Amino acid sequence: MKKEYKSCDFSKGQFNCRNIIVFMNIKKYLWTWTFLVPILAWLSYVGNTVFSSGYYSVILALFLMGSVLAAVYHSEVIAHRLGEPFGTLLLAFAITVIEVGLIISIMMGAKGLETITLARDTVFAAVMIILTGIIGSCIVIGSLRYREQSFTLQGVSTALITLTSVIIFVLILPNYTISHLGGEYTSFQLLFIALISLGLYLGFTMIQTFRHRSFFISPENKLSKNQPVQDNHELISRKQLYISCILLLLSLGIVVLLAKLLSKDVEHIVVSAGAPKSLVGIIIAGIVLLPEGLAAFRAAKSDQIQTSLNLAFGSALASIGLSIPAIAIISVMTGIRMTLGIDIKSTILLGLSLFIITVSLATGRTNIMQGIVLIAIFLIYLFITIVP
Repeated sequence: MKKEYKSCDFSKGQFNCRNIIVFMNIKKYLWTWTFLVPILAWLSYVGNTVFSSGYYSVILALFLMGSVLAAVYHSEVIAHRLGEPFGTLLLAFAITVIEVGLIISIMMGAKGLETITLARDTVFAAVMIILTGIIGSCIVIGSLRYREQSFTLQGVSTALITLTSVIIFVLILPNYTISHLGGEYTSFQLLFIALISLGLYLGFTMIQTFRHRSFFISPENKLSKNQPVQDNHELISRKQLYISCILLLLSLGIVVLLAKLLSKDVEHIVVSAGAPKSLVGIIIAGIVLLPEGLAAFRAAKSDQIQTSLNLAFGSALASIGLSIPAIAIISVMTGIRMTLGIDIKSTILLGLSLFIITVSLATGRTNIMQGIVLIAIFLIYLFITIVP
């Protein structure tokens, strides 16, 4: 009997046999569900050539959401295997692939100047959603359960100075250059800014993963070096890692294709409702950031605010520092015009968001009021977009 209990007890008595059996059943259910959904989503996408109706679009939208959730699960499996901060970096990169693929596919499929502001609207929406919506919600979720949560200040500070610089280069500076009017860069300016932004993102990545990796690890994890830690490498086999990588690619790929397929329906609904077309950019950014947001919320709920902030800032930096250079190079090569400069209203909201984030995260600890203020800014941003 003692031997049987010992085989079941693998975390200093924190789990008994019954807990392990429940955990394994949940894990099996999640694995089966997240394995089937991407495959069925691909089949439904192929079936769109045969079935074409409003009801079928609803089915496609459900598979889109299911594929996003499957992507979250498999990215978390990979993240647990790789460890921090490599896991969050991988998820941020995967989300950026979705964003770039979606924006470019829509821009290439449109005619004339229909999508001249699509990249700007989507990237600006992604930044605002991350800085106010996701980070604000994570702080509130964590504060409701744990009152205060701590994080490593050096990592957040490094991310903020990099993000602020790239945001100004990409979204604000184009309004004040004189070589091209209307918030546009010339092709030469666009390529130069794209290279600078890419260089800053790569520099931040090197800091995060190698030179100062400790900046992006939770203070609690640093203080518990001598305590036994659950070995994720033993819990997640190499075979499961490879399968999750393949399923993650399948999930991300179908998300891009389904989002592009449904983008016309989304645009039609937005126009029919009398809302501005910039709302399309918010919807696209919301779909793209859903996997990252869900992962960040779950981390905050588990008292891992450091992981939430790593995900949020990493995604914001990748969204603007990695996707804009990729889109810029393709737009110059194909001759597609791209407006990047935001208006004064958006500039004020963006500046306020960066200021509040900087002040709120300057102490290395979070409280619920910080999150409430950020969510308030996010709601104002949505309201002003819909009712300009």
